[in-house]
Amino acid sequence: MPENPLSSYKKINLLDQSYSDLEAWFSSLGEPRFRALQLWKWMHQTISSDFCAMTNFSKQLRTHLEDVAEIRLPEIAMDHPSVDGTRKWLLRLEDGQCIEMVYIPEDGRGTLCVSSQVGCALDCTFCSTARQGFNRNLAVYEIIGQLWLANSILEKRSGGRNAVTNVVFMGMGEPLLNVKNVTEAIKIMLDDNAYGLSKRRVTLSTSGVVPALEQMVKEVDVALAVSLHAPDNATRNKLVPLNRKYPIEMLLQACKTWLKGKSHRERITFEYVMLAGVNDSLEQAGELGRLLSQIPSKVNLIPFNTFPGIEYKCSSKAQIDRFREELIKMDINTITRKTRGDDIDAACGQLAGQFQDKSRRESHFTKLEGTSGN
Repeated sequence: MPENPLSSYKKINLLDQSYSDLEAWFSSLGEPRFRALQLWKWMHQTISSDFCAMTNFSKQLRTHLEDVAEIRLPEIAMDHPSVDGTRKWLLRLEDGQCIEMVYIPEDGRGTLCVSSQVGCALDCTFCSTARQGFNRNLAVYEIIGQLWLANSILEKRSGGRNAVTNVVFMGMGEPLLNVKNVTEAIKIMLDDNAYGLSKRRVTLSTSGVVPALEQMVKEVDVALAVSLHAPDNATRNKLVPLNRKYPIEMLLQACKTWLKGKSHRERITFEYVMLAGVNDSLEQAGELGRLLSQIPSKVNLIPFNTFPGIEYKCSSKAQIDRFREELIKMDINTITRKTRGDDIDAACGQLAGQFQDKSRRESHFTKLEGTSGN
């Protein structure tokens, strides 16, 4: 059974159970194991939390489920629509902490950006979420609950398909520092009897927790995005301090391992936030191209989204264009990501939530800002 540090409730939260857990649970109730499949589909495909609506169960079983179980979800605290159609929700968890998730609609698909931690345990210097500090990992039901809620809120697409067609683990937190629960949630997302998402439509984004990356490749097969942001260790050490523990060479070797046995069409996406005068020179573009020349890859150039108290500036559009063209000349598939939802602070690196910072990182920055003018 997935680890859930918040489980002080008397009723079992069925959304926090794996399929095998549900089979065992129904057996303990004296019910046939196929009840697990029926409930599984009601929860994840019909998006139902109402036991009374589960008409393929007997009235006696439905009454018993109401007495001993529930489908418990994060609470929607705020709902922010953007002028471009992007939508951001602030979700309140059982312990009062809050996380954010973002829905990005596009022609033919809808992408949900989910969180994996309350805050972030890493300290990337250009990221608003990291600036806020860290509280804890999310439980399985708090991760899968984001997808459940988004599909329940958004209008269903024609043909009965859910509004969310793609999931990206690019919200709050480093997914590979919560590898167990993230892996279990991904398995539910991919399950044909649950959300039935294609493995190419679920993307795990990581800053490079190499041991967990090597562990996850044995568990699930999804798309991989790596937050690289620099072509050399000296620069990346400043931007992504995790690099001091797992330098670029070690990270790229893990990426090659991830690709082993996969189709020749598979690509790893390398995310690269564009910071003026820091990582955006043409020399750095050339270095990046050489670094990735032996790895099937796509580079996403991300215009930096500023936030209060940060000294970094976004590279100019002209410089981003020059950087991209330099990579394309080296046969590196490169695009510039379109900024979405920046008017509601839903763009890359802007998610912040509301939570108690156990790392005390936020108070550290507040003290520094208070003395910077002295």
